[in-house]
Amino acid sequence: MSIPLLNRRPSSGLGNVRESMADPARNIDWILMGCVIALNIFGAFIVYSASRPQLTRLGLDPYSTVQRQIAFLIISAVAMVLTMTIDFQLLRGRAEFLYGATLVLLVLVLIVGAVRGGARLSFDLGFFSVQPAEMAKVTTLLMLAGYLSDDRLDYVPYDTFINSLLIMVAPSVLILLQPDLGSASVLVACAMGVLLVAGVRIKYIVMISLFALISGVVAILSGLVRGYQLDRFKAFINQNSDDDALQNIIFQVKNAKRAVASGGLFGKGYLQGPLTNGSFIPVQKTDFVFSAIAEQFGLIGSGLVLTLFGVILWRIWRTAQMTRSQLGRFICIGAFTMILWQVFQNIGMTLGIMPVTGFALPYVSYGGSHIVAGAVLIGLVQNVHMRRLR
Repeated sequence: MSIPLLNRRPSSGLGNVRESMADPARNIDWILMGCVIALNIFGAFIVYSASRPQLTRLGLDPYSTVQRQIAFLIISAVAMVLTMTIDFQLLRGRAEFLYGATLVLLVLVLIVGAVRGGARLSFDLGFFSVQPAEMAKVTTLLMLAGYLSDDRLDYVPYDTFINSLLIMVAPSVLILLQPDLGSASVLVACAMGVLLVAGVRIKYIVMISLFALISGVVAILSGLVRGYQLDRFKAFINQNSDDDALQNIIFQVKNAKRAVASGGLFGKGYLQGPLTNGSFIPVQKTDFVFSAIAEQFGLIGSGLVLTLFGVILWRIWRTAQMTRSQLGRFICIGAFTMILWQVFQNIGMTLGIMPVTGFALPYVSYGGSHIVAGAVLIGLVQNVHMRRLR
């Protein structure tokens, strides 16, 4: 006599034991995914709180900004899933094309890009804008990681090091011409992280640092760095300056620090922050979004956000250690250093310990291009994690 339950074949659902443990669908890092989703949701609430007062005073729909943010999040979710679906080894085969296409877009944006604040950073497509510099973060990482993994060596020869620098320098120079110092610095951080793990000699790292320093000096002397960008560094060095040209920057940073300090342990409460509600920090929903978090949710809320970022970085580092692929390891390290640098710089400028550079807080700040680019980065890490046993 047969027992029906024992004779029944396994289903094709999540409990399908016929699938190999190495099957990508069974190896999604749900902890990493959950932390990113939590930051996205929390960020949407913060964007609403930071944008609502100004929109209300202008007689506009107070939900318009957060609705756009939700639309960006939906697009980013689709982009992340698509990135997870395509084997990262296959993406390596398209890295040259994607990298070249990005360079073309970076050139085009200098010619026909929308001018905002004296810079050409994006293509204005009506409902949203596309910023090629954000795309460059992903494509440069793929190109650099792919190039370094092709040699399959435990160290980086000098010629490989020079070629790696050129891969990073080409988009960095075009981004500096926009000008966008912040995004260029992210590419430098990515290259340094990947090269260090790839086995580059310390003297080569010193060369990168000197190159970055010299490039900065040349950019200033040649006029590539605009006056308002120099003012940001002047304001950082002398945060108590009486110079009228620096007052706007100093005003923003001072109020951002006041918002963080006034939040105390538990914060003023959601939608109850006086500085946030008074729009005393003009770009709070983007550059200074952390000040809105600290004022409304205090040390507890700020600590929770930092904890989520800490878990994200831990999971990325863990995937880099677990993968058998050198290409996968370099991809994870590049994503790790880019996210770490952006979080440090954004929160640092809010606290006044770093100069204002127009950085967005990943997965939290308002914006389209950086949200999608950040989702693709996580998609690449998930891609590596899902195929780490192969």
